Amino acid sequence: MRDNALANALIKDGHEAELLPMYLPLMLDEDSEGQESDSPVFFGGINIFLQQKFAVFRHSPEWFDKLLNKPNLLRSAAKRSHMTSARDHGQMTFEMLRLDGEVFEKELNKLYSWINDHGVPDALCLSTALQAGLAKEIKKQWDIPVICYFQGEDSFLDSLPDDFRDRCWQLMAERCQDADALLAPSKFYARMMERRLGMDADRIRLQINGINLEGFQASQGVSDGHPAIGYLARMCEVKGLPLMIDAFVHLRAQLGNDSARLKLAGAMTKGDVALVESLKSKLDQAGLSDSVEWLPNISRDEKLAFLSSLSLFSVPVQYEEAFGLYGIEAMAASVPIVQPNASAFPEIIEETGGGVCVDIDEPESLAEAWQNLLQDPERLKMMGERGRLGVERSYSMQAMKNAFLEVVESMRQFGPECDE
Repeated sequence: MRDNALANALIKDGHEAELLPMYLPLMLDEDSEGQESDSPVFFGGINIFLQQKFAVFRHSPEWFDKLLNKPNLLRSAAKRSHMTSARDHGQMTFEMLRLDGEVFEKELNKLYSWINDHGVPDALCLSTALQAGLAKEIKKQWDIPVICYFQGEDSFLDSLPDDFRDRCWQLMAERCQDADALLAPSKFYARMMERRLGMDADRIRLQINGINLEGFQASQGVSDGHPAIGYLARMCEVKGLPLMIDAFVHLRAQLGNDSARLKLAGAMTKGDVALVESLKSKLDQAGLSDSVEWLPNISRDEKLAFLSSLSLFSVPVQYEEAFGLYGIEAMAASVPIVQPNASAFPEIIEETGGGVCVDIDEPESLAEAWQNLLQDPERLKMMGERGRLGVERSYSMQAMKNAFLEVVESMRQFGPECDE
């Protein structure tokens, strides 16, 4: 979403920008002006898995690789990604960061050929530091600056098996030095990644995320006459879905709020089904099933309608979140957010005034924060209005585009090797 919004904003401003999908086809909930219709998927997920596991696939014919890069096949494989072992993830991550052997030479050559045929860009952006191995290789081919984004890599790397975790962290630190600019979506995440990668202070710059505000409507504050608390993220444990359910049960049973409803939306893969079913059973035992609505894998239009039906919004993540674009989307619909008092959330809420941060180690704390706001409709309304204005000012795709152009302009002015 971030990359697509940035590309669209650049194109609308008269610049040329293209999105090149890696691993999987682009899966967007809005139109993309930045992807050429003939752009293939580079480093297709099935291909690199086979090439990493079996050397024979490093020399397979082009027609065979294209067959494995069919969008529907890649999407089907993505839905079954939970079946791949953690060790396989570790090996592929290491090989993608290393990129100096023969494992993915064929895939690199495909990328080089496509870029040469379609025009070498003035700058190339890597959407995650897990792709930082490409920086050195790109600069071998063309004298262009490479910009590398940080976006939640720590939680992925920390989940790798012991024999790959430290090696991948070290290798990513080395490969990031090859990029001309390193960007993070929040001050919190920039400073945290500097510490973990052993970088100098302020080596990583702030580059805010932004969204396309088209279609967002101000929330009415109620759903079918009842206040509605919403969640929009992947339906998994680390995003805090179980805590969300426990807090709602406490709100209804212990705090006596019999009118509130809970609405849960977001991506749900086959690997998430067991958790969701267990949470539905907990709600059923509490007699609250009829008060909870589940909306998995919704479209953009469905998302906009969902957000406009909410009174409050929370995603009580259980890890150090780099940004949390879902909170920006909620505030864009004038929905106040209640988020953990950690990670990037305090600086986002300070910037917008569109919510509150609370300590939510226990579900009771989250439920009490909801209750306090629901009992103060005037404060809720004012907070929603401030949040919407704050997003328009600081987190729109136009604001993101302007900040990005400042980075590019500074690289032109001082040269690609300068950190200023």
